[in-house]
Amino acid sequence: MADTQRPLSPHMGIYKWQVQMVTSIVHRATGIALSVGTLLVLWGVFSLASGEDSYNQFKICMGSPIGMILMLGWSWSLFYHLCNGIRHLFQDGGMGYAIPQFIRSSWASIIGSVVLTIIVWAYVLTAGGAA
Repeated sequence: MADTQRPLSPHMGIYKWQVQMVTSIVHRATGIALSVGTLLVLWGVFSLASGEDSYNQFKICMGSPIGMILMLGWSWSLFYHLCNGIRHLFQDGGMGYAIPQFIRSSWASIIGSVVLTIIVWAYVLTAGGAA
């Protein structure tokens, strides 16, 4: 083969990281996290159906620091995926493709997911639901 000076194939090492790129990658990652985290939610549903002893064991596991972190991460993933999915629905309708709008909506999905997660967990912790 002849030695030609063709440009490299674009990849993440070449592109400058931007919020649009991060939101796209995080959207995919939260989709995977939701799939895995749903197993924890199903464990809770099945333990509830299996009786008080089984459900108490589930509550002990989910009330532990690791369980709380897992559920916090799952709930943030849920809210992020929801907010970013709504943003994508607007884009599917042809809105928000101008660069400033795209950047603003990317940040809005990040901030919105954090705010929704804080609201839900503030309620859970003040209502005594995580203990």
